[in-house]
Amino acid sequence: MHKAIYKLLHASVGRVLVPSRLTQACSVGLVGALLLPVTAFAAPDATKGIELISLQGDAVPAGNGFDDGEGINEDDWIDGERDMSAVDDDLSEDTFDIEDLPIEEASNNPVAHVSLNAISPETLKTFVSVIDLVRREYVDPVNDEVLFNNAMSGMLSKLDAHAEFLDAEAYENLRAFTQGDVGDVGISAAYDENAGYWVITKVLSNSSAAKQGIKTGDYLHQIDELRLDTEQQDNDVAQMLTGIAGTQVDVVTSRAGRRKHTSTLQRNNSHPQTIETKLVDGMAVIKLPAFQNNSREKILQGLTQLDAPISGVVIDVRDNPGGVLDAAVQVASLFMENTDVVKVKSRKEPLQTLSTKGSALLKRLPVVVLQNRYSASAAEVLASSLQTQKRATIVGEVSYGKGSVQSVIPLDDEHAVKLTVAHYLTAKGKSIDEVGVTPDIALIDDERTWEDKALAVLQDKAYTPGIRFVSKNKAASKK
Repeated sequence: MHKAIYKLLHASVGRVLVPSRLTQACSVGLVGALLLPVTAFAAPDATKGIELISLQGDAVPAGNGFDDGEGINEDDWIDGERDMSAVDDDLSEDTFDIEDLPIEEASNNPVAHVSLNAISPETLKTFVSVIDLVRREYVDPVNDEVLFNNAMSGMLSKLDAHAEFLDAEAYENLRAFTQGDVGDVGISAAYDENAGYWVITKVLSNSSAAKQGIKTGDYLHQIDELRLDTEQQDNDVAQMLTGIAGTQVDVVTSRAGRRKHTSTLQRNNSHPQTIETKLVDGMAVIKLPAFQNNSREKILQGLTQLDAPISGVVIDVRDNPGGVLDAAVQVASLFMENTDVVKVKSRKEPLQTLSTKGSALLKRLPVVVLQNRYSASAAEVLASSLQTQKRATIVGEVSYGKGSVQSVIPLDDEHAVKLTVAHYLTAKGKSIDEVGVTPDIALIDDERTWEDKALAVLQDKAYTPGIRFVSKNKAASKK
């Protein structure tokens, strides 16, 4: 029996029982962190040499709590740890009597974690029988490793759309990405009116899709739970296939309409994430494609490079799939001081509140957040916090509604499980998951015009005479 399935079963039932031989149960520890402190992997601070200069003559140094190494307090992190000392790598020989395992009491937990002998023996017998049946009767030989991996993947996929079993390749790919990277599965698709289907028009070599045998000309029928039809646009399909690098997505394809096949693809075609900043009629437009550990610093660098007074800020988080939660907290801290940003509700820990830190360097500037239906997760945290505190006007359409926190929990060096371990709530305790953030000003026309509309909203609130960012070295040379 595959050892990883013992460990995965333990994550659900607390003890492991080998169905085929009723071998010795083994208590397995799982170690994982819900959120990692920013200081654990933050890039070198690139903003210590920046100061904020108002055209009215006052200077505000860019150095603040963040620049001095002060990040989100470690009390803001939710960590879960179990004892690893009980792990037994040899799971195959010893036998025992099933009655020797005590049933764990439910205590105050409404969903009891019980020993496996509390689960119907018929359920375990059925599981083993299905495995054996597939081995003997399926038209093609199937590797046991593949069967067990599929069984674990199926169990997790039934929990929610974000739970995943990561095999050796998927786990290694996930670890290779920087937190907050964005990637896709390596395919493009367009609707073919003659065929009446979405057709794959491009498959990148060495991509996850190519390795699964998907080819140009194949029909694309479904992405996760979304069945494709004429209602979707090209960008809808592209965004559904795009997400945080290393995550997985299920697609249903067929060869020219023949038998449909479901493939689990990994978003391992990483996209460089560049924060674009431009000046339009005295307003800074910041295109924020994802939240990474250095997002705050990159925003400040971009504002400095404008080398002009700024009277307002548009934060464009359209198609932003999220990223690092604490990067969103840091960006919110540019606009608000001593303010709650988001609450994190988990099963095991009391409600956590993440608040702004440091000086709000842009607190005098009016803000508009531009979002669309694919603005998700950390992007929704930023938008909801600024909206709740009446610090920004939200423009666009209702956001995606992904208000959940996933933790990657290692099972061993080659396998891991990604589980939803908490939910985001707004600063006032309202749910984001499957709800989204409702804009203050809804836009339903051509999305290419939305930036101009956001700028028009901002113009009415412009801060004059404006604020200019300059480097300290440049400021000193002028004195």
